[in-house]
Amino acid sequence: MRLSSVLLAVAGLASAVNAYWMGDIAHQGLAPFAGSGYQVFRNVKDYGAKGDGSTDDTAAINAAITAGGRCGQGCASTTTTPAVIYFPAGTYLISSSIVPYYFTMLIGDANTPPTLKATAGFSGFGLIDGDPYYTSNLNWVSTNVFYRQVRNFVIDTTNIAPGTAATGMHWPTSQATSLQNIVFNMPTASGVVHVGLFIESGSAGFLTDLTFNGGATGASIGNQQYTMRNLTFNNCKTAIIQLWDWGWTYVGLSINNCGTGIDMSAGGSSAINTGSVTLLDSTMTNVPVGILTAWTTSSSPATAGSLVIENVALNNVPVAVNGPSGTLLSGSSGSTTITGWANGHKYTPSGPTQFSGAITPNPRPAPLISGSQGRYYTRSKPQYESLAASSFVSVRSSGAKGDGVTDDTAALQNAINSATSAGQVVYIDHGLYRVTSTITIPPGAKIVGESYPVILSAGGYFNDINNPKPVVQVGTTSGQAGQVELSDFIVGTQGQQQGAILIEWNLATSGTPSGMWDVHTRIGGFTGSQLQVAQCPKTPGSSNVNSNCIAAYMAMHVTPSASNLYMENVWLWTADHDIDDASNTQITVYAGRGLYIESTAGTFWLYGTAVEHHVLYQYQLANTQNIFMGQIQTETPYYQPQPNALVPFSPVTSLNDPNFSTSCTGVSGNCAEAWGLRVVNSNNILVYGAGLYSFFNNYSTSCSTFTAGENCQSRIASIEGTTSNVNIYNLNTIGSQSMLNRDGAQVAYYNDNVNVFPSCVAVYKSG
Repeated sequence: MRLSSVLLAVAGLASAVNAYWMGDIAHQGLAPFAGSGYQVFRNVKDYGAKGDGSTDDTAAINAAITAGGRCGQGCASTTTTPAVIYFPAGTYLISSSIVPYYFTMLIGDANTPPTLKATAGFSGFGLIDGDPYYTSNLNWVSTNVFYRQVRNFVIDTTNIAPGTAATGMHWPTSQATSLQNIVFNMPTASGVVHVGLFIESGSAGFLTDLTFNGGATGASIGNQQYTMRNLTFNNCKTAIIQLWDWGWTYVGLSINNCGTGIDMSAGGSSAINTGSVTLLDSTMTNVPVGILTAWTTSSSPATAGSLVIENVALNNVPVAVNGPSGTLLSGSSGSTTITGWANGHKYTPSGPTQFSGAITPNPRPAPLISGSQGRYYTRSKPQYESLAASSFVSVRSSGAKGDGVTDDTAALQNAINSATSAGQVVYIDHGLYRVTSTITIPPGAKIVGESYPVILSAGGYFNDINNPKPVVQVGTTSGQAGQVELSDFIVGTQGQQQGAILIEWNLATSGTPSGMWDVHTRIGGFTGSQLQVAQCPKTPGSSNVNSNCIAAYMAMHVTPSASNLYMENVWLWTADHDIDDASNTQITVYAGRGLYIESTAGTFWLYGTAVEHHVLYQYQLANTQNIFMGQIQTETPYYQPQPNALVPFSPVTSLNDPNFSTSCTGVSGNCAEAWGLRVVNSNNILVYGAGLYSFFNNYSTSCSTFTAGENCQSRIASIEGTTSNVNIYNLNTIGSQSMLNRDGAQVAYYNDNVNVFPSCVAVYKSG
């Protein structure tokens, strides 16, 4: 064989090895309510994009996004027209914004992330504009923008003159959205005004693995709450400008050669915009001012600008925290580590005490940390870059229909069992997979969804409130050993399902933790659920329960023998409105319990999770230990207290359910309402940011302001029984008079801790 032939053969082998499976597998996703011929997966090159670095690919990319009558300008939201827009490796020249429509995933080749490169004359608000201003308002209400992703890209604005305003990405979104593995390249000239990522509103959320190079600002961001993990900033004038927030958790920042690390001074001392920031497990190198704040002992609102820092290493950072009158916390021209420092209000365990200074960092249980720096364990969503397309097994190729009508139980189970036995990855093509008995996930399973397919429980098997059954069961027996990886799919219910436990986790994992990434539960509010406006309209002023809308027993149950589970960007949602209604009309759907963890061994990591609108509680931890929680978020059902939490689910003692009939004795106001967070007889529960919200009283928001007296409900968080090391940083509550109770007694009162919109306690230590 001639040398040239050998080189060609080697090049072909390398190309085959490096090819990303997503571009090669058969794409059979079905959107059953989108109309005949609707295509879920779209490769931008099939729509004319070249990716050659010289052709303007804007029109071709937007054509790939918009094809099929999708939810664009003027559309409120929909679940019926999902799309995956795939970008093979290459450089795509962009002259105006790419606009991902509602329910869109933009995914680049994970092995060789494609570059989106602006032309010199680029026009638009972001190379990717996630929510355009067609008018003076955003096209999609940012607090209702769900189910979208962008991952594996390089976004490059270096062709645009440094002094010309430019934004890499505009991303105002809410729950079940994510950014992952994106590099923002901007000019480094002295007069640069470019911004990498701009977020001005929403109710998110999670993002991870972003790198910002150059620019005036890496990320200019404001949202109700966020968990942001593993962000790197190199040579930005300011790494992060915190425009506003209620609560924000940064984990694993690496800020290098930037003028300022985090600027949270917006609004000034008389009207601070930033509610609270929690920063942990991070580094700053060659940064003159690490954090710039407007907080003082007399700033306003009283607890705004609350800041908690834990385990942050500094190298040549002369000023760690700078306030309006100068240094609040000194840094060093050498190397030092901030083990723990905070400002705001503290309860240790009583309070409030206003303070600024060192705090004792949380004792970190050894099972929760990894590496020599003592950081909490993290792991990004696996994308299986090294696997070939032949390593994936399609459930539709295995006989499942995904049409929302056919009983897919057997086909789905057979696909999971056979793929796992063969060491292959289960690929759930998009669809609604109706199941009439439990789907079991065995140890060793790896499951990936295409654009959030739905496993949809239906029928009488799941409809006995006295004999609940899991829809998806991980580990068939209590404490079964093994490891599982799940990503990018939804578990839901169809019609009345009074006994449905959407996810039951029995698996005991040793070594590398099991993981759930972008796996959500969705109870009602979407086409195919039979729990929409037509079936479950809201009925303000009435406490009558429509039994047809009792749609789930529990969202997720982690059983006593389970252990070692990593959860990232998981949203357990009972729908408050109909996503597929043109007006997003509110509905009333009943689901008994949110996330219940009663693992005796514990060891769980929750990054960017949210649990909303369950009757009895959102998060409940009982007889468990060793749990990390990063910026949890909850909402109380909008219909409560009509009916209140006494119906339609009676408390079950074996599940440690709250018994409001007894616990509300002597408590004034709306007491029998869902707990946002309840911790019972548990140890080492470490919460790094919490937003526990109660916005409504029987669908009226008149109760959820300081002027109204924050009287939507009486209580929202509870610590009960024998506990130790239950610590909360930046606890933010809305609509609840008591922010935190311990064994029935009020610990913190809302009016003692006024913040930008919530009330905030920067540091709570249980003692």
